Amino acid sequence: MNLHDIASMPVTQVSELPADVLQQAMVAAMTNATQAKAILDHVEHAADLRYGERAKALRLELGKDTGVVHFDDGRVRVTAELPKRVKWNQKLLADLVSRIAASGDNPAEYVDVTYRVSETKYLAWQESLRSQFTPARTVEVGSASYRLAVLTE
Repeated sequence: MNLHDIASMPVTQVSELPADVLQQAMVAAMTNATQAKAILDHVEHAADLRYGERAKALRLELGKDTGVVHFDDGRVRVTAELPKRVKWNQKLLADLVSRIAASGDNPAEYVDVTYRVSETKYLAWQESLRSQFTPARTVEVGSASYRLAVLTE
């Protein structure tokens, strides 16, 4: 049985396959995904070598450092995206928020503040402290994942 056969079967039928067949399918699918990712990375690197300078020059011509530009290579329309990822120094922002508040302004007009509590720290707290935070805590469950391995004798 190959991956194509398994992909065309209803999930309920796949779930009833012998465990070793399910394990082999999972390993084969992960191998294919890993190989596909490596090939995609390789081709994307080649595209960057081919189009990177042209995209950079076009962005410069348009007066932007990042973002999307479009150009043609023969009959192929190339869309080159260079995303912008901004990171903020949390300590400096906290200091600025304190100064804004101290001057009488509302920091919420300038910045969004997000609070997080480390789950490890939360679980280590005394119950008296933990109980104060519990109403603000919601636990959501992610997707289940499984690894199957063939046992050797």
